[in-house]
Amino acid sequence: MSPAKRSTKDAAAAGGNGQVGEEAEAYLARLRTMILIRKFEDLVQSLFLRGEVYGSTHLCSGQEAVSVGVAAALGADDRIAATYRGHGHALACGMSPQKFLDELIGRETGICGGRAGSMNVVDLEHGLIGCFGIVGGSLAAATGAALALRRTGNVAVGFFGDGAVNQAYFYECANFARVLGLPVLYVCENNGYGEYTPTEAVTPGGIVGRPAALDIPVSQVDGQDVWAVHAAALEAVAEVRAGGGPFFLEARTYRYTDHGRGDPIKYRSDEEMEEWRQRDPIDIARTRLAAEHGVEAARLDALVADVDAEIAELRSRALAAPFPSPDVTVPEFAPAEA
Repeated sequence: MSPAKRSTKDAAAAGGNGQVGEEAEAYLARLRTMILIRKFEDLVQSLFLRGEVYGSTHLCSGQEAVSVGVAAALGADDRIAATYRGHGHALACGMSPQKFLDELIGRETGICGGRAGSMNVVDLEHGLIGCFGIVGGSLAAATGAALALRRTGNVAVGFFGDGAVNQAYFYECANFARVLGLPVLYVCENNGYGEYTPTEAVTPGGIVGRPAALDIPVSQVDGQDVWAVHAAALEAVAEVRAGGGPFFLEARTYRYTDHGRGDPIKYRSDEEMEEWRQRDPIDIARTRLAAEHGVEAARLDALVADVDAEIAELRSRALAAPFPSPDVTVPEFAPAEA
């Protein structure tokens, strides 16, 4: 069905009672997740500044469409390896926001008992095999997961930033995956900067030239448009799942915050940042849902209000949660019987 026909169908389905079509409902859910990620990051930043979040944090505000669009293309038995900027990935794959926030402020009720912090969370129930603080570490984890997933029909996804394509991890893992035809999707979230350095200044030949040299299929997508990301991810995942071997997806996106706490962001101009804010993934999704699918403004506003209420509850519950006990029971090592 063409976009025009699909839009007409959804707009007609909206009628006068606020109901919309099936596709619009799916994207309303994805928009809610993007709003949740954005407001979750705002909450994390405010708690960090109050001294409630231990260690460092790396926020993904502005990049929400990439994690949400890709996660929506995956199945329950697929696996995800995320980066140290992994809050959005974790929430997109279904991690409990309450357990996640509890983890970030070091509470016993956290997803990892309050001991993993921001950069090292794991949620195997939702397929998240880890967030990795080492640049490119997610590439190795996803490649290893793909090795285990051979002949299962399942797929491993490794998210990473543009700076990781210049790390040895990338070349070793991509080469290994291509030689063995592993079911892995490499998703490069190219936000234009490797920490403080412009990507083009240190990546001669461009990003997609790297996997192409290894005979890995590549695709580039507008990372601010969740529709475009989801469509590209569906196509890539289908090819990988069908036995096509590794696939490389570059999503052009942008982070609105600093690299990490303490970054003054002096390497980016106000004009550049404003240009990207005009293409906010949340605004793009809201506009398209209203214009093409007949979603009323009141319903979109209600979505924001619902997330605001959830965020307030998350904060209250997290701050009231207990800290972990200092007494940790370590299981005794029992060597395998000969």
